[in-house]
Amino acid sequence: MRIVGLTGGIATGKSTVSNLFKANGFPVVDADVVARDVLKKGTGGWKKVVAAFGDDILLENGEVDRPKLGQIVFGDPSKRQLLNRLLAPYISSGIFWEVLKLWLKGCRIIILDVPLLFEAKMDRWTHPTIVVWVDPETQLNRLMTRDRTSAQDAQNRINAQMPLDSKRSKADIVIDNNGSLEELNENFKKVLDQVTKPLTWTKFWVSRQGVIVAIISIVSGVLGCKKLIARL
Repeated sequence: MRIVGLTGGIATGKSTVSNLFKANGFPVVDADVVARDVLKKGTGGWKKVVAAFGDDILLENGEVDRPKLGQIVFGDPSKRQLLNRLLAPYISSGIFWEVLKLWLKGCRIIILDVPLLFEAKMDRWTHPTIVVWVDPETQLNRLMTRDRTSAQDAQNRINAQMPLDSKRSKADIVIDNNGSLEELNENFKKVLDQVTKPLTWTKFWVSRQGVIVAIISIVSGVLGCKKLIARL
């Protein structure tokens, strides 16, 4: 099984690329979806966050007011780090189980869509790693347009993340998304060719198919030895 790491920055188009993978039949494990699940009312993550940030972050129905919590952590690096520490174990566990389920189904390629791929050091378990990149001006303008926010607010949210150029330097594959959607689709086709290359022998043996082949080989060897011993 090949686990492909997909990341980027806010308003770079990572979600669009993630959807392109889905449209082409690839299973995607989305860390944002997992994060939403671990923050649902009554979960362990919910209890930790409410204990740390207070009832003021809750809606009337008891669910976390995500936009309000977002405003709090984006404006305070220490609180952002606290939130990440509280939720990281639950998110990591959730991602692990999602990947395990896909492995058991026999999926050969899984896309791991994680905004904090490098920050959480999850890139150690993925290959290749893909970064969706845009230049700073494009990122700022797209974020302001998308969220209808001021330049200052948008820049604060961008500054709260690892610089895109740093992510680009760590990537195996970089998708330049400064252009149009049509250009992105063309770039994606090239990436698809790289991602779907045959597995190396090392990766094959840790895949579900490789494990099955190994088990069959071991069982066959044991049975063969028993027959040989019986003839002696």
